[in-house]
Amino acid sequence: MYLISVEGGDGSGKGEAARIIGELLTSFPFPKIHSTHEPRRHSELGKLALASVMKGDKTPLEEAGLFAADRLDHSHTFIKPLLDKGHVVISDRNIHSSLIYQGIVGDLGIDDVVKMNAAAMIPDLVIWIDCDPEKAMKRIRSGTLRMTSNKQEYFETTEIQKKIRTGFSDLLSGKITVPDPFDKCMVVGPILNESGLDELRKKLAETLRAFFNKKPAPLNVDSDKVDRYLLSRLINNLETQTRLPGAPVNMSAIHEGWLSGMSPAQWMMFVEDNWPKESAKEFDVPINPFSFSSWSILGTLSLIGGSTEVPKLHKLLGPHRMITKRHTQRLVKWLEEEKWINKQFNHIPFSDAKVFKLKQDRLGFGRLSLALWPLRSSISSWRRANPKGDWENALNDILSSPKIPAYQLKKSLNDVFARLAILTSGHNDCPVPKNMDELIIWWKTPPP
Repeated sequence: MYLISVEGGDGSGKGEAARIIGELLTSFPFPKIHSTHEPRRHSELGKLALASVMKGDKTPLEEAGLFAADRLDHSHTFIKPLLDKGHVVISDRNIHSSLIYQGIVGDLGIDDVVKMNAAAMIPDLVIWIDCDPEKAMKRIRSGTLRMTSNKQEYFETTEIQKKIRTGFSDLLSGKITVPDPFDKCMVVGPILNESGLDELRKKLAETLRAFFNKKPAPLNVDSDKVDRYLLSRLINNLETQTRLPGAPVNMSAIHEGWLSGMSPAQWMMFVEDNWPKESAKEFDVPINPFSFSSWSILGTLSLIGGSTEVPKLHKLLGPHRMITKRHTQRLVKWLEEEKWINKQFNHIPFSDAKVFKLKQDRLGFGRLSLALWPLRSSISSWRRANPKGDWENALNDILSSPKIPAYQLKKSLNDVFARLAILTSGHNDCPVPKNMDELIIWWKTPPP
């Protein structure tokens, strides 16, 4: 879902920083984390790019072309397919290295480098690792970075490394404007790497937390499409767990009647009336059931077959429904005390972890949370603006509101229709709504 690039001069410790970032990301709810680098040492295009900097026999334009060719292939054959699955890719060097090395140091110019790379993936987060060039060169010459290789790249001199450092500084400060589409990257730095690894780890952890707390929209993929992919995987796992061995695979979602005879509007009223607000205040959890974390937890639990525990639940939340592990634990504990989830016996030997399951009479709201996720903020805003409003009128009010841009409304509706195609309408033998009028009828009409 996110591409994170680690940039910096040679000998700055980028590789170590990338390794630490990979370790830190395991505490976030991403399905998988991948590390890569540019140029690639295992591809023919990458080898050509590497050879150009080893020999120093290419013009800046030729050198930039080789790096761009490797980057485009890397972007579309390796990085993009992983982002589509909700994974995180950490790249040791990416587009900003070309902007600096060929664009600034090589005097090719930022604009030309951007044009050559315009179809490449855009780093969502760029982390600049900084180090005094003289210290960096000592690291390189001491063999801590080159290990068994005695090949030196032509720009591994203190003089050129100073130009590289200045280039990064100018890009970060805005002195040099990066053209579209790479102006969209969130750039963080300099993160000075001249102390111990503990200090570097602390700074990187703070950077990642600040980035993910903003819940930024990914630059290279449709975040709702990614979430639907993850929901489909959860449903497939649920179907596999619930059908008998040898039985034919059921291609429809489990529990087609998950709305349990109520309309979505009735579910909203039911949950609102049964949400313990006073208790929620004491536990420091959301005081209404329409918050981001409430929908995230209840929605994910509704698609987990059998019982689960907090670490597994947190991992299955997915990047689109991300909340912190600490908040997940607090909310689960509160839901358990308020009888929204049932504590289960753990039959795994020597395991003390608490396992739990969403109560069957709350499952409908959990599935509904997933189906209506693209409209969650609009539903929450409607309730705040209409504290006494009838839930049957809520969706019609939202869809006719002039406050929501037409393009945004169209995107949200299409995402809801696509989600319902995965989850079913929630009523047995009832087709999935396919347009706005059908969605409004589905919203307020209980099954016959």
